[in-house]
Amino acid sequence: MRDAFHEDLDRISDDLVEMTTMVGKAIERATKALLEADLGTAESVIAADDDIDELRRQVDDRCVDLLARQQPVATDLRMVVTAMHMASDIERMGDLARHIAKVARRRYPEGAIPEDVAKIIAQMEQVGADLVTKTGQAIAGKDVHAAVQIAKDDDQLDELHRTIFNTLLGGDWSYGTEAAVNLTLISRYYERFGDHAVAVANRIVYLVTGSYGTEDEGLVTKA
Repeated sequence: MRDAFHEDLDRISDDLVEMTTMVGKAIERATKALLEADLGTAESVIAADDDIDELRRQVDDRCVDLLARQQPVATDLRMVVTAMHMASDIERMGDLARHIAKVARRRYPEGAIPEDVAKIIAQMEQVGADLVTKTGQAIAGKDVHAAVQIAKDDDQLDELHRTIFNTLLGGDWSYGTEAAVNLTLISRYYERFGDHAVAVANRIVYLVTGSYGTEDEGLVTKA
């Protein structure tokens, strides 16, 4: 019975890793749609988000089933409950990629952002894609050290987000209000994408150690 229980837990972990893979592809393709005014790619990202949502529902259903059938306690209970929270955070990352794709679709056939800031957005995508890849690896390995690194790497996204705001407020902005609003929203989507990766990292730390820890312990504290 316990072997079957742990096989179910392994399957849930595999599903969470698969979700991170799907989300990584979503943020990459959403950015392509944004930077290249690619309507077809934008539509595909929006449609594919349903698959991420469905996998999240499957994770939740499996977790609820385990709670009902096995009534886990201690570490096993923490693992099941934490998995449900992680699925929610990863699903939200997919939603943010979809939001970016929707901006690209709404502005088509025009570009949604000026070429002057396209490089910064491309950098935000690269950092975000790397974060979600590391998130999947940390989940698979229940790796606290990798989780801590995710929080540190997210600082890069925060800095790029600040760079966007400095650009908007620097007095040289000449692209109008609508472009400024679009850029503000888009930058915020990437920044929040990273925040959800950090939230998952926090949950990995909690899963392994039973504590979110403190900065002195070197564990993840930001979210």
